Amino acid sequence: MTAYCFFDVREVTDPVKLGQYKDGVLATVQQYGGRYLLLGGNCERVEGSWQPITPVLIQFPSLAQAHRWYNSTEYEPLKALRLAATEGDAVFMESVPSEFVQEN
Repeated sequence: MTAYCFFDVREVTDPVKLGQYKDGVLATVQQYGGRYLLLGGNCERVEGSWQPITPVLIQFPSLAQAHRWYNSTEYEPLKALRLAATEGDAVFMESVPSEFVQEN
């Protein structure tokens, strides 16, 4: 079942470390079967009070695969860079089977 990693980067505190993160992260995402669906862009709130600052959405084939990537030895040093360089939130989400959801 398809899963998603959603990050909302509220603040960049160290642009140099974030640059190092960006240089290496794509290869690790792809290695674990992931692909970027959304990276930044304008967010227009239409309901509620939540206002993402810099949203990032990564799709993985399964929740287990998303966790393998997030906890992998390949991503570990990059994750440390991101956590040192940014303030934000992250959630993993798995889609519930439904006639509304089209699996790839």
